[in-house]
Amino acid sequence: MNISKNFVTQIKELITEAQANAVRAVNNQRVLLYWNIGKHIVEEEQNGEERANYGSFLIKTLAEELQKDFGSGFSFRQLNFCRQFYISFPIVNALRSQLNWTQYRLLLPIEDQDKRTYYIEEACKNNWSARQLERQINSQLYERLLLSNNKEQVLAVAKGEAAPEKPQEIIKDPMVLEFLGLKPQASYYEKDLEQALITNVQSFLLELGNGFSFVARQKRIQIEEDEYFIDLVFYNRLLRCFVIVELKTHKATHQDLGQLQMYVNYYDRTEKQEDENPTIGILLCAEKNDTMVKFALPENNNTILASKYQLYLPSVEELKRELEKTELK
Repeated sequence: MNISKNFVTQIKELITEAQANAVRAVNNQRVLLYWNIGKHIVEEEQNGEERANYGSFLIKTLAEELQKDFGSGFSFRQLNFCRQFYISFPIVNALRSQLNWTQYRLLLPIEDQDKRTYYIEEACKNNWSARQLERQINSQLYERLLLSNNKEQVLAVAKGEAAPEKPQEIIKDPMVLEFLGLKPQASYYEKDLEQALITNVQSFLLELGNGFSFVARQKRIQIEEDEYFIDLVFYNRLLRCFVIVELKTHKATHQDLGQLQMYVNYYDRTEKQEDENPTIGILLCAEKNDTMVKFALPENNNTILASKYQLYLPSVEELKRELEKTELK
């Protein structure tokens, strides 16, 4: 006697869903446990002896007692995290059920409240894993968006209070492609860069930002007798438009921008639907001259962007210098 595959699939889905719910429930309880431990530690400190080192003494003693019964999961270091967690997030009802303890640990060192809020909103909205959240923090995503936007815009889009109105609100400059594993010093061709991006397309979509989906690679277009190949084509559902990416392993030239403009014009006139927004073109290049880009494009340009890529994670100092340059303009 046989049973239907559909029936088996339904039961498997029930089990998978129940397992996922159980994991979320355990994660939520862990977060609440550590928050409450931190709350009790802080309250005991405030009610305890007025000595400069009392807090450290309290946590050390508590860790020794807890580890006797509950093991190394309640070390001095872990209890310090609990204390910091409560101080950083004093309102229990404001804790986000989508975030686990590992993610909150990653958020604790962020002192800037707006920056921390941005990562919380984006992590919850996009269902980032702890690893993805760590990568976005390490790549200085928030600071890179501030290079072409003001803080209010960045936070409003992250919170869902405003929809992105221009590509600069989503697309970063520079783009960080450290996940490709290519060495900055090595010589490689554009086809190598393209292949590496396709191989790591999930990570590239994360770096591109919200709303992107992959459409085509080496998209062939024909204009009379001539044929051309567009490196990468994406679609962004938030901006409601096609996004064309041209890869250049050299410094951007006005010829590169002209080529990209032709591709954008082609898509606008042959692929774009009436209810869609104009196509966006991104020239992803190894280096660029901002002044040349400015003069090579129309003053009211909102569809052609030149973005520098780098194959290593940026330092805080590096982005601070770039932010200072932006503020001086």
